[in-house]
Amino acid sequence: MTLAPNKGPDPPPADITRRLLALRDDVMAHWMVMARREVRGARHLPEPLLADTLPAFYDNLAKTLTPGYPRALATEHNNAASQHGGERARLTPYGPEQVIHEYQLFRAAIYEMAAVDGIALDAAQRARIEAAIDTAQREAIREFSAIHEDLRRKLAATLSHDMLSPLATIVSGAELIGLATDVTAARRTGRRILENGQRLGHMIAQLLDALTVTGVDRVPLEPSAFDIRLLMRTVCEEFSAQQVEIAIEGEPVEGWWDFAQLQRALENLVRNAVKYGDGSQVTIRSATTHGRLTLSVHNTGNPIAADRFEHIFAYLHRENVVPAEGYGIGLSFVKSVAESHGGSIVVDSSSVAGTTFLIDVPIDCRPFTGG
Repeated sequence: MTLAPNKGPDPPPADITRRLLALRDDVMAHWMVMARREVRGARHLPEPLLADTLPAFYDNLAKTLTPGYPRALATEHNNAASQHGGERARLTPYGPEQVIHEYQLFRAAIYEMAAVDGIALDAAQRARIEAAIDTAQREAIREFSAIHEDLRRKLAATLSHDMLSPLATIVSGAELIGLATDVTAARRTGRRILENGQRLGHMIAQLLDALTVTGVDRVPLEPSAFDIRLLMRTVCEEFSAQQVEIAIEGEPVEGWWDFAQLQRALENLVRNAVKYGDGSQVTIRSATTHGRLTLSVHNTGNPIAADRFEHIFAYLHRENVVPAEGYGIGLSFVKSVAESHGGSIVVDSSSVAGTTFLIDVPIDCRPFTGG
């Protein structure tokens, strides 16, 4: 899986890049063994969840070792690292220490497997790898912390609103008992206090489970088995009347997802690609890696600034690039659909490569949705 679309005047890959790309699966397999052995909480994670967006990061890392490649670091023009941290916050029992430990082991896996394969990395190449992994760690931890902070804010806001009613009953009941002269009435009020206290406890338990175990902003799913090419063709037909050509590329992939929700998400991405592109072809592409489906939509045109990557997924946000109808909830919905499937939405945008939005989800989402 690579986030850089196959377009743009990229230089021919250097020998070091070709060899490292060929080594990716070996590096990932070695890293998974180390992670399951050494990272607390990683042992029982399913392979698609453990792999996450690291194959994409690895591909970009290998490409930056080609002289003249338009990215100085693997983290430039994409948010794969922050999405890695986001998935770890939503879907694993990790703390920040485990996220950092994963990247440390990932670096070790690269060096160890390169040595086994006889790949000699010079000082400049090692420095580029080190800089990219250090930057990826910071971006992942920043997103990890932001999601947990968001959980705390949502929990506090919900508590302050939904808990007021039983709390008011408890307070007023206690005041009535303090004034009561009739034991029967006091007992009746006491039962109301007990019932509302139990209700309050149940509400808190439900909220804690919903916000800290199953994640935030989850879309209800009804997974079914189908070939992703069917969904891609269905979406392509929806846009057949557009003047912009919609092309389909990639391999057939049989999996378990929610057809209707994934269709809506893909339609949103294609609609944005048509709206904000330069009128050239929009490409929908499917691929698989380590038990995960990557479903991408690519267009050419003005790139999205890197400092806007996270903002464009915010609820009710809309880029003021051209006048457009809508309420700006499309990308927020796409993000929720991807996360509800146990995955992420990644954006990769530059003037050289164009813009790619990539839905990265497990091939079988049922273990992550309870479906």
